[in-house]
Amino acid sequence: MTRCPVIPVLVIPELSLARPIAQALVAGGLTTLEVTLRTECAFEAIREMSKVEGAHVGAGTVLNGDDLARAVDAGAQFIVSPGLTPEVAAAAQRHDVPLLPGVANAGDIMRGLDLGLSRFKFFPAMANGGLPALKALASVFGRVKFCPTGGISEENASEWLAEPAVSCVGGSWLTSGRFEAATVEARAHRAAHISR
Repeated sequence: MTRCPVIPVLVIPELSLARPIAQALVAGGLTTLEVTLRTECAFEAIREMSKVEGAHVGAGTVLNGDDLARAVDAGAQFIVSPGLTPEVAAAAQRHDVPLLPGVANAGDIMRGLDLGLSRFKFFPAMANGGLPALKALASVFGRVKFCPTGGISEENASEWLAEPAVSCVGGSWLTSGRFEAATVEARAHRAAHISR
């Protein structure tokens, strides 16, 4: 969560794009990449992107222990989940891989703290009340750090990053639209230099 201010949230539609997307993002200065398990080629995309020098590749949209195991086998170095379940938390411990589970309220955070976690994805960020909601939660859970995802854009990322409880944000805008390496690299460069 501290490597880059923005973690690209990536939906890879076809395997041939995996390595070029990773290369463009890393060239732009974003080295922590979340590959969501929303497409048929996601596991192979993790494997391909992990071959790119400087890329720190993880798996997102991990919903159960089996997917977590497959992601780790493909080379995922961290796991992001939209929510927090005992099964996913136990699988992350078994595989000794960092877990960033999604939380939406105080109860979610407390369950995570009970499991020894202190880093969470605030998701879906905008639908859950946006920055005011996160600030309210952060005021209660002082040692917790967040990565808001869901509705974060190039236009509002700096507002979120200005909040001390936010270590980084997740965003899908970096690769939206038709893939063009120069465009993705330029977006990544701007994101890597967002001021807090």
